[in-house]
Amino acid sequence: MTKVLIDCDPGIDDALALALAAGSSLDVQAITTVAGNVGLDRTSANALALRDFLDMGDVPVLAGSPGALVRGLIHAEHVHGSDGLGGAVLPPPSREVTAGHAVDHIITTLHDHPGEITLIALGPLTNIALALRREPRIVDWAAGIVVMGGSYTRGNHNPAAEFNILTDPEAAAIVFAAGWTVTQIGLDVTLTARVTTAVYDRLRDLGRLSTSLLPSVTHYGVVTPDTGPAIHDAVAVASVIDPTLLTFTPAVVNIETAGVYTTGMTVIDFKVADRRPNALVATRLDVERFWDLLVSAYRELGRRIG
Repeated sequence: MTKVLIDCDPGIDDALALALAAGSSLDVQAITTVAGNVGLDRTSANALALRDFLDMGDVPVLAGSPGALVRGLIHAEHVHGSDGLGGAVLPPPSREVTAGHAVDHIITTLHDHPGEITLIALGPLTNIALALRREPRIVDWAAGIVVMGGSYTRGNHNPAAEFNILTDPEAAAIVFAAGWTVTQIGLDVTLTARVTTAVYDRLRDLGRLSTSLLPSVTHYGVVTPDTGPAIHDAVAVASVIDPTLLTFTPAVVNIETAGVYTTGMTVIDFKVADRRPNALVATRLDVERFWDLLVSAYRELGRRIG
């Protein structure tokens, strides 16, 4: 089983991604939280509730950074709702967050299991950047890092920038320049993973999963026969479960931190030439196989949680 540590800011699509991880073959070592879609108190509370609801056992949940490294807070309640989960009705969590800070836990976990654990970053990259600043050797200790963020075409929070990168571009710049090869899952592929009417119908008969969590999808966007909301973060988790779902292209990725109109832009150059690529950028998703994998994992999870 592939061991992962998931850093996230739940978030509707974070919740759906955690559900995919819970129903799959991934071995989730920890969930760390960061401010992003909503504030840190809410992302942590959501992670705790999801951990219990998704029957993830004793997976520790640790709270991390309440804001960006140097910028003011940016949230997305207008997308995810004031609770962050689009009004999903989950039982309250039975336990508190694990003592300690997410950054320390990331460092310790990678140190104790060198070469074994893949980091999956589904929110702003503040926690990962702080871990790198404190202990640069995590670059060598991590089995890999997968980042849901950025785009080689256009943004979503503004014309140039995707939300996770824009929220803390200085942190993203640190992560992409750290010396490892980032697997970047950007809007160019996640926007093809849309919940259409046909997809939503496949998700209706999953017990508590269907009645409690999946209705949040309709808060995220309108489901129609032709299009629907994209569940971005689930694509990043799926890429770890089955990397063959995506096509990747080596690239040199830099993060714009000083642009007047382009702050947060991921400047992606596929013309690598004699330079060392710092990223493998997802350029295509096998959408049909992605939904098959997700539905299968959700059905397994649905049987388990009732």
